[in-house]
Amino acid sequence: MVGDGLPVAIVGVVNVSPESFHAGSVYRGEEAIVRAALGMVEAGAALIDVGARSSAPYLRTDLDDATEVARLGRAVELLAAKLPVPVSADTSRPGPARAALDAGARVVNDVSTLRDPALARLVASRSAGLIVMAAPSAPGTPDVPRGRPRPSRRPSPVAQVAAMLRAGLQRARAARIPRDRIVVDPGIGFFRDEGMSWHEWDARVLAGLRRLRELARPICIGVSRKSFIGAIADRAETDQRLAGSLAATAVAVLNGAALVRTHDVAETRDAVRVVERLRAVSR
Repeated sequence: MVGDGLPVAIVGVVNVSPESFHAGSVYRGEEAIVRAALGMVEAGAALIDVGARSSAPYLRTDLDDATEVARLGRAVELLAAKLPVPVSADTSRPGPARAALDAGARVVNDVSTLRDPALARLVASRSAGLIVMAAPSAPGTPDVPRGRPRPSRRPSPVAQVAAMLRAGLQRARAARIPRDRIVVDPGIGFFRDEGMSWHEWDARVLAGLRRLRELARPICIGVSRKSFIGAIADRAETDQRLAGSLAATAVAVLNGAALVRTHDVAETRDAVRVVERLRAVSR
């Protein structure tokens, strides 16, 4: 359970995708995968999120379904059998999601705002939890009709993210996914062509995160090691971005984040608990 009145939940990231943007999050070999996940749980992770295909928008990550199915299904199978916490599958494709759910995943972390009806139906049919993330759409998708230009004067980043998440929640409702099984994510790091620099976009979303509380769903935030931190702090390498990640995490928690997805569970847990204590005594 997550949300108002409950401690912020830490989500540990385990990647089995060699192309991931942060090499330090990639684990090769079954023993390494299990050891990393168990270490995250011991450090305080309440959920382990497994990714088998990088979704970073600035990387070439074309990967066929069969490869993602094999990677994701096996990793989830290993972890679901050994972890005392639930496992989440980080995928936006029905085939890999089905393989992960068959292997024991209990949550689907979808970075496409549930634009694939088949994925929505699968989540509903399996009674799985869902993290629905705001993501920019391409011409011809339901959010941006083909042939219709984007308006020259657009709403604020937070308003645009909120609109995307409302659309995702509507798709979930149409698929009969119970609302109490859904968490929303503003998609930090995924907006690259929005009329402003990507780091300005991400900073504005984090600063205005409280406005997403109007969606009446818990908010998941993923800022760990991301490029906007590198741009702001002038840290080109992902292994130099821990301090910036913790600073951004603190702001997100102060502004209402209920889950924090991270590569660095122990350090993030400490930062979150300090923020929670300070927030409690300031009320």
